[in-house]
Amino acid sequence: MRKFICLLLALCLMVPFAMAEEDEDELSLSDWMDMPVGQEQSADDVSAEDEAAEQLEPDGSQLITATFTGDFTIGGDSRKRTDIFNNELKKQGGDINFPLRNVRDILMADDLTLVNFEGTLTDSTYVPNNKKENQFLFSAPPEYVSILADNGIEAVALENNHVMDHGEEVYLETQQHLTDAGIVWSNAENIGEYTVKGVRIAMLSYQTFNLYDKLFTQVPLDIAEAKEKYDLVIVSFHWGAEKDYAPNANQQKMGKLAIDAGADLVVGHHSHRINPIEEYKGKYIVYSLGNFCFSGNKNPSDMSSFMFQMRWRVKDGVVTQDAWRIIPIRISSRTDYNDFTPTVLTKATSIDSLLLTLKENGRKLDNPVTEYPLEW
Repeated sequence: MRKFICLLLALCLMVPFAMAEEDEDELSLSDWMDMPVGQEQSADDVSAEDEAAEQLEPDGSQLITATFTGDFTIGGDSRKRTDIFNNELKKQGGDINFPLRNVRDILMADDLTLVNFEGTLTDSTYVPNNKKENQFLFSAPPEYVSILADNGIEAVALENNHVMDHGEEVYLETQQHLTDAGIVWSNAENIGEYTVKGVRIAMLSYQTFNLYDKLFTQVPLDIAEAKEKYDLVIVSFHWGAEKDYAPNANQQKMGKLAIDAGADLVVGHHSHRINPIEEYKGKYIVYSLGNFCFSGNKNPSDMSSFMFQMRWRVKDGVVTQDAWRIIPIRISSRTDYNDFTPTVLTKATSIDSLLLTLKENGRKLDNPVTEYPLEW
């Protein structure tokens, strides 16, 4: 409903809103223009039943589209004099929404977007003793939560090695800011719950550092329990080693255990590099989505990444997997430095290079995906 309201407001203000792809279920501009003059129609006037009817496919089913991205880091390090994110914000005229301007249409057109939020939302400069020697600490002012909330991000995984950069109290504060903004979050103790088109989705997230022996047992139990209550179970793992382009043996074992336990999709992050996708028992393990909006490095050696989209079909109360695709991106709108503005790749050679990386690094997987669809 929030996305419906945003679309209505944008049209009423006559702001150009070019969608990255045209969704036949969305009202077109001509549909709105055909409304009788003098007839006001707000989102509140459209009942849930009417909205659902407009979204039916020819066979009477509905499609649920979810988007998944890699590491999302905004703000900077309070210990340092220079703040590369806020410096870029000044260059962009203070437009707080600049990071997602080139992918906003995609995020607003789907039903659910889940990102790995790597950092904190706080004005606190407190640093725990066990973090004082860390090379990077990430924090952003609480109001920066609008970058997510106003640009189509409904959910975040909040289980990674930077959520505790400023201690337990700030971690709890970050959770509260997300909740207040209407953003669903998940960690090892909290299932993120999201319902769309009558389908209940559970999002579980874990970080695996030195925890595999425990998680090999615990995660399948958590998933099995969630599967009894929810229609879809999506599991996020913060795992692997930084700068690795392929998953290690523990990641592969963990991903398959998750699918065996009932997970409908597994997505991963932490390496800051794209990793191949594996198909296992008809489900998918997306080992690493790389970076997305990443203010941790002004000049990363590799700025290639991708967004992963999955579609499920809902008919007569039954949810089935329908299709998936990737959207190749560069994490910057520029090639000379990272301006924290993920941008869809259009140059064939850049796309081919990204696809080759995924395929080459998938060779050692048991069941690697060999073709990466770019369209539905």
